[in-house]
Amino acid sequence: MARIAVVRGDGIANEVMPEAEETLKAAAEAASFPVDFEYFDWGSDRYLEQGRGMPEDGCDTLRAGFDAVFQGAIGDPRVPGSIVQEEVILGVRFGLDLYANIRPCRLYHEDLTPLKNKGAGDIDHVVVRENTEGLFVNVGGFFKQGTKDEVALQEEVHTYKGVERVIRASFDFARRHKRQKVTMADKASGLRYAGGIWRRVFDEVRADFEDIESEAKHIDAVAMEVIQHPGEFDVIVTNNMFGDILSDVTSGLVGGLGLAPSANVNLEGVSMFEPVHGTAPDIYGRGIANPMAAILTGALLLDHLGCGEGGAAIRRAVEEAIANGERTADLGGKLTTQECGDAVRNRLK
Repeated sequence: MARIAVVRGDGIANEVMPEAEETLKAAAEAASFPVDFEYFDWGSDRYLEQGRGMPEDGCDTLRAGFDAVFQGAIGDPRVPGSIVQEEVILGVRFGLDLYANIRPCRLYHEDLTPLKNKGAGDIDHVVVRENTEGLFVNVGGFFKQGTKDEVALQEEVHTYKGVERVIRASFDFARRHKRQKVTMADKASGLRYAGGIWRRVFDEVRADFEDIESEAKHIDAVAMEVIQHPGEFDVIVTNNMFGDILSDVTSGLVGGLGLAPSANVNLEGVSMFEPVHGTAPDIYGRGIANPMAAILTGALLLDHLGCGEGGAAIRRAVEEAIANGERTADLGGKLTTQECGDAVRNRLK
């Protein structure tokens, strides 16, 4: 039995995650893949009550007893800044060394894209973002802060280990999911040292995957071409900052963050799965939040645990529901959060 730690999170996560959990359970049961959920109260309410968003030994608990983590969005306007997000989201990401952020981008219906003459399946690629290095290590500082001579420094860090493992993970993903091409996006023309290590390591790793087509391109070219010719891309691997931006751009091609699942993966350990969208406090409590990103994230979780049948069934059900007009308001429909979840689950029976 697969043991899954569930962190429902804050805001609309408390509305969309129950729909995703029930859908995951239904798909797993239909595929004869037993799962067991254990719930954790990590997030803003816990922070306001106890002074911490999660316990200090939280990651030890996850490593010791679980096969995966299913997590909702974190963040609450009652808590200043990004304290809770850093404690929980970054705490789990770095504590479990989740070095690859996998962001699928699939078009489920032609009326969800701003591009002309694109139908379901015409856009279907995956961004694999390095998740623990780059600019997000927060090495830097201020000099003469508060004066007109102020200087801010933000250092970018890339290690051989970090670059090699995420590039290898992108090829592994392509092979497991029968994808044909891996594109590495960098800026070697201007960032000599960061781009240099990515190019060298990419050439080294792709030699081990001769069955998969591969190419190296500059990130600005990829950003343009993924809009002009999205069908030319399959798996795109890139650094932390480029991947953060590019994955949101590609989400905009297929309906936005309401359809954007995400996996934070350590192929040698416990991985965490969370939808990309935020907590949306402005609509929390109205029952109109779109649960499909969370539901599709559950499909990624099943894929990762070896239940590809269940993951594929969820994606088919989502596509059928969307095609039938069973959507929440952000996708042009009228369904409530629960009705949308029901529409997907009804297609799993």
